[in-house]
Amino acid sequence: MTNEKKHNQVDNLTEVESALTKTEQFLESNQKLISIVIGAIVVIAVGYLAFNKFYLEPRVQKAQDEMFQAQIYFEKDSFNLALNGDGNNPGFLDIIDDYGSTDAGNVANYYAGISYLHSGQFEKAIDHLKKFDTDDVLLGPIAVGAQGDANVELGKTDKAIDLYTEAYKMNDNELTSPIYMLKAAELLESNNKAAEALKIYETIKEKFPLSNEGRNIDKYIARVKVKMNA
Repeated sequence: MTNEKKHNQVDNLTEVESALTKTEQFLESNQKLISIVIGAIVVIAVGYLAFNKFYLEPRVQKAQDEMFQAQIYFEKDSFNLALNGDGNNPGFLDIIDDYGSTDAGNVANYYAGISYLHSGQFEKAIDHLKKFDTDDVLLGPIAVGAQGDANVELGKTDKAIDLYTEAYKMNDNELTSPIYMLKAAELLESNNKAAEALKIYETIKEKFPLSNEGRNIDKYIARVKVKMNA
């Protein structure tokens, strides 16, 4: 080994020892601070777990239990009772106010939005449906499509078309996609956009021939072609 290599190795060892010494000095000098930081992290972690276990989880279960009667009213089309409760049992609006941060509070926004839609209160329907957050392949498109329905009732056709388009593109499936494709196409047709409507009708025929919309789509195609050739 040459003297130069030996010298380099000695320098490297010296640097490593120096770095270790500095680290040890830092740890010794800041031992109290480091202990406080580690303790704080442990306290936060334990607090988070305790919050979930002893506060959030019981609230989630309680919210689900309290929403049960409102869901029954919803299924019976008793939308006022579903929204506001019956005096003994809370409605969806109460669940939202009391448990808005839970999954039940989130779902209550969906129920409230649909209830308001059926009750003719379209702005309120849109407001609650916008607050509903889900990755469900069916409920997601339905919530967006329901906003489209509300906008149709408010005379906001262009906005409704955009929402129907968003709904049928969210999750390509035979249950919801053809429903909102047809709604979008009919609005386009009624707004003198026959070519765009025809394209959607033909897509329904091609992609979803066995759906309810697909089985009846030929009459829509024939109708819009008559308009285009008039």
